[in-house]
Amino acid sequence: MSTATPSRSTPDMPAPHETPIPGAAARLAAQVSAMLPVADTARTRLRPATLTDFDTYAEIACDPVRGRGLGGPVGRNEAFRDFAAMVGCWLLRGHGLWAVMHEGALAGFVQIGFEPGDEEPELGWFFTGAHEGKGLAREAAEAAREIGFCLLGLPSMVSYVDSFNSRSNALAGRLGADRIPSPNADLFIWRHRRPE
Repeated sequence: MSTATPSRSTPDMPAPHETPIPGAAARLAAQVSAMLPVADTARTRLRPATLTDFDTYAEIACDPVRGRGLGGPVGRNEAFRDFAAMVGCWLLRGHGLWAVMHEGALAGFVQIGFEPGDEEPELGWFFTGAHEGKGLAREAAEAAREIGFCLLGLPSMVSYVDSFNSRSNALAGRLGADRIPSPNADLFIWRHRRPE
């Protein structure tokens, strides 16, 4: 691990690790990304997240309110590490983070993740403030859940939702998930039903 002083990004200039390097490495990244599943819903398109999506991820993760759902809020460098881990999950586990597009704009993200402390794959969603409350998270989560169960053959999926997050808990219920006992009173666990 490097001991060099980390570079700082500004709104006008992202840090070097946030910037794609053109050439063979970028082409390889694009080839790997093109092999991952995409999905279209009535109003959204799920595509694998790329480095250029990080600004929107950081907007959510660093926000004092929205970032709480991701264990934060966090600083930009920690947000980058979390983003990289979610994207890297594709190579390690065969599932990971999708960018959710709506009318040409990046609205937010859905993921099937598996981080330390998880007992099984987790279906998660997080959106920008401008795209909340429009039903986009439900569409995207339903599509990701279908990919997880039907295409990837996952045996189970849960959503771990902070007890204070009333919107996400309501969405888990609308997705037809069943709330199951949790060892932590501050965390609700929702088990998703396999499609019949």
